[in-house]
Amino acid sequence: MPAVPSFNLTHRPWLPVQLADGTERELSLSEVFDQARNIRRLAGDLPTQDFALIRLLLAILHDALGRPGKGTAPADSDEWEELWLSQTPYADRVADYLHQHRDRFDLLHPERPFFQVAGLRTVKNEVFSLNRIVADVPNGEPFFSMRMPGVARLGWAEAARWLVHAQAFDPSGIKSGAVGDPRVKAGKGYPQGVAWAGNLGGVLIEGDDLHETLLLNLMAADSTGLHADRADRPAWRAEPCGPAEARDLAQRPYGLRDLYTWQSRRIRLHHDADGVHGVVLAYGDRLEPHNKQPYEPMTGWRRSPAQEKKRQEALVYLPQEHDPSRMAWRGMEGLLTGRETATEQSRDGAQRLRPGIVEWIARLATEGFLPRGHLIRTRVIGARYGTQQSVIDEVVDDGVLMPVVLLHREDRRHGQKAVDALNDAERAVGTLADLATDLALASGANPEPHKDAARDQGFGTLDTHYRRWLRDLGAATDPEKHRDRWKREVHRIVSDLGTGLLDDAGLAAWEGRTVETSGGPRWLNDAAAQLRFRKRLDGLLATDDDAPPDPPPTQPAPVEPPV
Repeated sequence: MPAVPSFNLTHRPWLPVQLADGTERELSLSEVFDQARNIRRLAGDLPTQDFALIRLLLAILHDALGRPGKGTAPADSDEWEELWLSQTPYADRVADYLHQHRDRFDLLHPERPFFQVAGLRTVKNEVFSLNRIVADVPNGEPFFSMRMPGVARLGWAEAARWLVHAQAFDPSGIKSGAVGDPRVKAGKGYPQGVAWAGNLGGVLIEGDDLHETLLLNLMAADSTGLHADRADRPAWRAEPCGPAEARDLAQRPYGLRDLYTWQSRRIRLHHDADGVHGVVLAYGDRLEPHNKQPYEPMTGWRRSPAQEKKRQEALVYLPQEHDPSRMAWRGMEGLLTGRETATEQSRDGAQRLRPGIVEWIARLATEGFLPRGHLIRTRVIGARYGTQQSVIDEVVDDGVLMPVVLLHREDRRHGQKAVDALNDAERAVGTLADLATDLALASGANPEPHKDAARDQGFGTLDTHYRRWLRDLGAATDPEKHRDRWKREVHRIVSDLGTGLLDDAGLAAWEGRTVETSGGPRWLNDAAAQLRFRKRLDGLLATDDDAPPDPPPTQPAPVEPPV
């Protein structure tokens, strides 16, 4: 009698990792937790896959360290510190947990296959291409993939990774209509939005190794504003999903374990003895993103006046998505300042809220659980969707290394100087863009392309310099002097870039012409543009060392005695 097929994720290698020595290999769930101190990071097929897999590992860790009916673990920062300081904080407990629930992690289980629905089918019993779950093969665009023209078959390990990714980042669009799902019309599942993590501008805190990364993102249950219900549990401890939506959606998500393993889709992998060859993919549990900030800590939030008007609610926050054209360091202000104050249009709430995971690190820094100079990498990951959210157009992946003192809630000096330095860079690049505009106008060219090119060049050149300056800020005893060094560095860099623009301006800009301005017509050539650029740059980046010395005190005039 043939053996029942099985691929158990607890002991079969499927998670791609980069080890401390730079080599890469695949490990099982048990091995990943056991060897976490020797693993530099996950090394998935896409950054979004790393994000989804880290959340899976966090759900396991929260559940393994917790106690049934007692909510998520760790309970508070003191309990977290015990894990942080211990040499073997969780390996044995996680090993016992995975052994206890090993049947729930079997990719091919006949009744409860991991992250799938047993028996999921369409009316016609169709089996579809694996292109539907492999995110590096855009639907209808196979020539932009290394897998041209598509994915015919996947090994067990890769299929498991893309399964986790699909539950987190699957696009919207028309899906298969599953038998037994009342939402199906004419055999089709009509668009209900992207999978949960696809809504997010993901933020992940990374440490020196996977062990640190897991603990830095392991938020305590008593974190301010974090919803934690005693009913919280990961997907594998819940009742098996059917084709339809879960009946308890109105009360969910129950907590981090529920959210990190959210079943956004109903999926069934079709396989034979050699691997996976097809899939059925349908809609699962919908989760609206508005005002989910008490539940989802791994994204920033922006206030949406349009949704407030549409929903007739006083405050509506939506996840703050990442801009693929904007480098991560330029968005540091949103991470360092917490809440952006309200404007005249919206007096009742902040325009933006920083991610809950960043608030958690700020708490650890403020309460002294992390040394002030401890370096973390704030990694931003997200998917940008196109064509009515039916395909993934771009994947965002960037990060900034910074000392945790920048997030200190009571000593704001270092964090404020980091924000001030960002503003220095923004203003300086603005003067460079203005120079490019003036030179284009002086030569009779369209200024917009030149302005945009100058901005890209300015920020691209400052990128490495700001990251290095920010990394060293934590060790600065005088943050103001450290910022002065930054101002001088920015002045030198942007001045040199301006010189390059002037050298390339050409004869037409040297001759000049009359241009229309808000103040009326004026003569503009490269000499006038250079004078304006130098004057503005000097004024924006002046330091205390550049200030002229105070004049000597004047002596009062002698008073003539009365005659």
